[in-house]
Amino acid sequence: MFHTQSDVVFIKGLKVEAVIGVYDWERAITQPLLIDIALETDISRAAVSDDVSDALSYKEVCDDVSEWCKEIQAKLLEHLAGQISDKIFAKYDCQKITLSIAKPTAIAQADTVGVQITRYAPASTNEPATKEAAKEVNVSQADDA
Repeated sequence: MFHTQSDVVFIKGLKVEAVIGVYDWERAITQPLLIDIALETDISRAAVSDDVSDALSYKEVCDDVSEWCKEIQAKLLEHLAGQISDKIFAKYDCQKITLSIAKPTAIAQADTVGVQITRYAPASTNEPATKEAAKEVNVSQADDA
């Protein structure tokens, strides 16, 4: 029987003040962002051990994302979301990220506006990145036979 497991560590409503926006006046101030993050990861070791060192630390993720938002100073939420997801994959062991960034003060007539992205971890470096690379591996293996 085929077995799948989907564990998620999530952060909802992370509040960050950061420079964000395309207009000159936006580049001169900070604005509030509300960030939701869902990290698909295997929590089975932490579930058994009850040891924080076996867990993906949501505190550390919050600290990192807050710092990255302040450092990046993106013009677009789309750019910021992409940069954050890349940095999370580089630092944390997770297979999938769903990330929402809301800018609640952007449009007076709306409660909030923003973007949501879902990204999957890059393929392992042991796997061929393209079909052409896979063909080259197969040709090379055939030559060795």
